[in-house]
Order: sequence, then structure tokens, then C-alpha cells
Amino acid sequence: MRIRLLAGLALGSLALTACASTPTATTPAASTAAPATTSASPTAQAPAGSVAGTLTIWADDKRAAALKTVADKFAAENSVKVNIQAVSQDLQNTFVTASQAGNAPDIVVGAHDWIGNLVQNSAISPVSLTDKAAFDPKALAATTYDGQTYGVPYMRENIALIRNTDLAPTAPATLDDLIAKGKELKAANKVSEILCLPVGQNGDVYHMMPLMSAGGGSFFAYDAATGKFDPKNLTIASPKTIAAMEKIKAIGETAATPVLKRSIGNDNAISTFTGGKCAFLVSGPWATADIKKANIKYDITAIPTWKEGGFPASQFYGAGTFYVAAKGKNATLAQEFVTNYVSKVETQVALYNAEARPPALTAALDQVKAADPDLQKFLDAGKDAIPMPAIPAMGKVWDPVGKAQAAIVGGADVTSTLKSAETALKAAIG
Repeated sequence: MRIRLLAGLALGSLALTACASTPTATTPAASTAAPATTSASPTAQAPAGSVAGTLTIWADDKRAAALKTVADKFAAENSVKVNIQAVSQDLQNTFVTASQAGNAPDIVVGAHDWIGNLVQNSAISPVSLTDKAAFDPKALAATTYDGQTYGVPYMRENIALIRNTDLAPTAPATLDDLIAKGKELKAANKVSEILCLPVGQNGDVYHMMPLMSAGGGSFFAYDAATGKFDPKNLTIASPKTIAAMEKIKAIGETAATPVLKRSIGNDNAISTFTGGKCAFLVSGPWATADIKKANIKYDITAIPTWKEGGFPASQFYGAGTFYVAAKGKNATLAQEFVTNYVSKVETQVALYNAEARPPALTAALDQVKAADPDLQKFLDAGKDAIPMPAIPAMGKVWDPVGKAQAAIVGGADVTSTLKSAETALKAAIG
């Protein structure tokens, strides 16, 4: 399962914020006679918050399961109890609400683009990394907000073009070439779909972003002077974005041979590809296990841009992050786990072994990528990916923009649909 990440992208140069110095990391408190044990309890509504003497970690279902081996080792080495809570739904909002109510955990694991919202709600504390050079620079940029490092990244990910090499031996140079090849295969009855890109009934801005940005589209204006996106200066209905979405409408459901369809979403895009019904899939590392199981021969390359007047097919770079809760009862222990334990090579390799994502630590990536060449292929495909801005307004983009994009794929008027989405987005941002 991918980390669901989204933000507005202003095309042009993006100056990544330099990581600033943060407070010195604390050392773990002296242990009492607490046994070194871990427990994990899934819950969807009322996870247990921090209690003195027990390190409480909240994560989603998959990451909670992946954490057990790492937590067991930390518990044994520090003679403490570790309680892992799997929060099944809406982890970010559950954490903010719990923090405000005084029931926060000590640590929460989530996407880097939560930072702006969590800082705004005083829910997390800054962390200090003594060896920042050991991390991928983009991962550090992604976990930095207003000059402070607020989380320790443990993995990175981006999407790419995954190609069935039996059907399409050569990577397409442009989106036009991809579409032409897909139409050729469909005309020969070798596939039923041209491109497996999740759209769904409510849209999927994350997967649509490379196509929209390739046409010049964006969501927020970018201020190069401050290095920040401006949530008050929306570009979702700008002439460039309108032109980009006109290109997308032209390959939507009203086209003679549709390339994008609302009937393909996150629930069936991968299975449609593994079933041999399309030659091209836009997805991430989470797709490869099913592809291998289906014995599909595949390759991974960058998502190309349009042939004529194409901008870079910019996509988003995401960093899975460990955060220290500002209102947990075991701040010293939480800082030790996050800053000194998550940043160990062996810890990130263990997390990779539990769920294959490229580690954020360069040395950890070097240790595992020889046995998993897909990791480097995804990273190469996303070498120009941009860390998603961590402004609080980011979370407001999903619903109105996604629905607008789905409607446009279905044939809706581009200009009026985007202007309505802009109005809704302005109201949501406030």
C-alpha cells in the first residue's frame, strides 16, 4: 500500500529547503525493572495513548506489522516495553485529535506531507539528526518544515511507468508514443485497455499528476524567493492548467478510443495489468509483488511527457517518516528511538525486509538494492521527483481536484469544472 501523498506543484525550479540545525537529541532515561516486551493491538477508533514507562507507537496496519521486529530489538536493548497500535483508518486526524485531547502516543509513523498540519496543531516535536549526510537529500528536505527537521525518514517512494515487456518491448519516448502503442495493441486484440492509470469515480490526483504537469498544470503558485508554495494563490484554474486538462480530456472517455477511464481505479489498476489486459501501468513499488506473482515480464522506466510542448512529467517524492509526539509521556525515550534507532542501517534494512520500499538511508539502500534491482529503477524513474510540499493546505486538494479531474475524464467542460474546483478549494483552505 502506498503512502497516500498529494500537494500542488508549481512548475519550474524548486529550491529545496536546506535542513537546519535542531535541538540536541536527548539520551534515553535510565531503565527500571520493566521487562523488554512488545505488543501490537489493531484498532480503528480508540488506540491507547502514551503511558509512563511504555513506548507507544501508532502506525497504519502494514507499518505496524513491519515494526514488530524492530520494536522487539529496541525493547530488549533498552529494557522497556513497546506498545504498537495499528490504527486502521484516518491515522493523521486520529493522532491530531488524540493530541488535543491529551491521549497522544509517543511516536507516530506517517507520510512526510503531514508535517505542516501536525506542526500547525502543535502535535509533533523537532528532532535532531547528527549525520544528515547519511540520508537521501530529498528525504531530509521532505521532513523539514520552516527550517526545522520534524521527522526521521525511513523509506522513500515514487511512481513510475511499469511496462509488460512481452507486449511492449521498448519504453515509449513520449506519452504520444505510449498511447500509439496501446492503440496498436488494442486494435490487434492483445489488450483491452491502453493505459492502467488509476482515475476512479472520485479521481486520483496522485497518479494523474505526471500527466497534468506534463501539460503545464499545477495547483499552487510557487514563490522562488521564499522557497514556499502559496496556498492563497491557486493555479488550479489557470490557463496552463486548463490547457493541461484539455489534453487529458482529449484522451478521456469521450475520445474515439479512450485512454483514461473512471472504471480503472486503485482497486483494479494493478489487477488489470497483471491480468494482461493492458501493457502499461502507472504505479509504485507496492505493485511489483502482484506483478511477480502473476509471472508478468516487466520493466520500470520514467513516465514520459507529451511529444509536442511537453513540460517535465513531474511526480511526487514521498518519505515515510517517524514523528515524535509533542504530548507523549516518554519524550526522552521517543527521541532516542526516532533519532538514534530509526537512523541505524540495520533498522532500515529490517523495515525494508518487512515491506519492500527503498530505504532513506543511503547505506541501507546500498545493502538491499543488489538483491532487488526494482528499487534503483524506481529511484531512477523518479530522479526528478519533487518532495511534496508539507503545507497544511495540501490535504484540502484531494477531494475537489480529484472529483474535477474524474469529471473531465468523463467529458465535463474543463474550464467551468476547474473553476468550480478552485472555488471549493478556496473555501476549504479558508
